[in-house]
Amino acid sequence: MARMPSAERRRQLTEAAIRVMARDGVARATTRSICAEAGVSLSVFHYCFESKQALLESVIVAITEHGITVAREAIRPRATLRETVRAGFRAYWDHVAANPGEHMLTYELTQYALRRPGFEHLARRQYQLYSDTYTELIEQLRRLMPFELRVPVPVLARYLAAMTDGLTLNHLVLGDAEGVEAVLDMIADQVAGLTGTTGTTDGDRPHAQEHTGPPLAV
Repeated sequence: MARMPSAERRRQLTEAAIRVMARDGVARATTRSICAEAGVSLSVFHYCFESKQALLESVIVAITEHGITVAREAIRPRATLRETVRAGFRAYWDHVAANPGEHMLTYELTQYALRRPGFEHLARRQYQLYSDTYTELIEQLRRLMPFELRVPVPVLARYLAAMTDGLTLNHLVLGDAEGVEAVLDMIADQVAGLTGTTGTTDGDRPHAQEHTGPPLAV
């Protein structure tokens, strides 16, 4: 077996766990099946993770990063804040449509953690991570496209996290791909309506200042 840094081995096992759990379910995912998927021995697994809790937390962080990475890459300043926000949500939604099993797993992880004594903090960690991620994206946008928010950043971040969570589950249940576009438009409208550009206003629905600088660094 080729030697590799422990951090890289943890990433390898985490990604293998995501594939196994998305295929077989969280409860049926064993350390043996995860190691087989990753092509490593059980001793490697126990060297990298001290417990199943540690593995699940790593899975939660990684699976959240999968979805947010595509949105982060898509959020580069456009003519208006609304267009920028719309592009970010469109990129996230493309990831949902392309990886339904992975997004279904996020809900299974939540239920698994809430129902298993001693694992409840993982569900709280999962949803706090969602809000923290939106906080990061909002702050990045404020640096690139100056605007003022009419609500506190933590409030908007939690709202967007809850909205995205519900919309994703709704799509996984109903599979209504055609209706998503109108909902994404409404989300972009709502976010734009909660902002005002610094130093300028445009009635009740202000737009972000046009930005010609470099794109958002990833």
